[in-house]
Amino acid sequence: HMTAEAAERAARARRWEHATDWPLIVAGMIFLAAYAVPILKPNLPPGLIEVCRWLTLITWVIFIVDFVVRVVLADRRLRYVLRHWYDALVVLLPLLRPLQLLRLIPLLVVINRRAQSRLRGRVVIYVAGGAVLLAFCAALAVLDAERSSPNANIKSFGDASWWAVTTMTTVGYGDRYPVTGLGRLVAFGLMVGGIALLGTVTATLASWLVELVEAEKEQAEDLHAIVRRLEAKVDQLS
Repeated sequence: HMTAEAAERAARARRWEHATDWPLIVAGMIFLAAYAVPILKPNLPPGLIEVCRWLTLITWVIFIVDFVVRVVLADRRLRYVLRHWYDALVVLLPLLRPLQLLRLIPLLVVINRRAQSRLRGRVVIYVAGGAVLLAFCAALAVLDAERSSPNANIKSFGDASWWAVTTMTTVGYGDRYPVTGLGRLVAFGLMVGGIALLGTVTATLASWLVELVEAEKEQAEDLHAIVRRLEAKVDQLS
């Protein structure tokens, strides 16, 4: 049973999550834009590139503050950190530029939390948006990692997008592939993310079908009960 202090702490944590959902989503979008623009437009003036760099740092600080507050409000802090290790990655993130996209993990968690609070049918929208975001981020990361390599065959965002889609869908034509160690690390993350996304779709559809079957079964049982009651009344009348 929860103590009064633990209950109050849990209530504060829920209020904090509710209040920070949209600010974190906006911060995630700002970070993604600030990360993407210098990659898509490498010839930007140095001043604009510096602005983008500062925006990524500011959003990183926002994610860190959110994680620290949630840890402080947690009843069992160590257990919370272990269960939310993916958020801890954002705090302990290495400075390798393509891996900075891990900072979007809190954004995906927030979107997932809001999707679960809606009807299950809207999960399709969430999954579709997640797939587009995953492919876009992977294309940016692999282009950023591969562009400077003389042996690279991914040299434009079009090439990177084609590679991301074929990899995520497990088609893998092999006409575009990363040759650097960092690019292959991005490919590994995309493969794992694509499989996880496919698993989410499969599990959601299976759950939906099971619920439909159960609903049909309950409806049939209700109809049978009504028919039996009607038959009993007819027998009484006759």
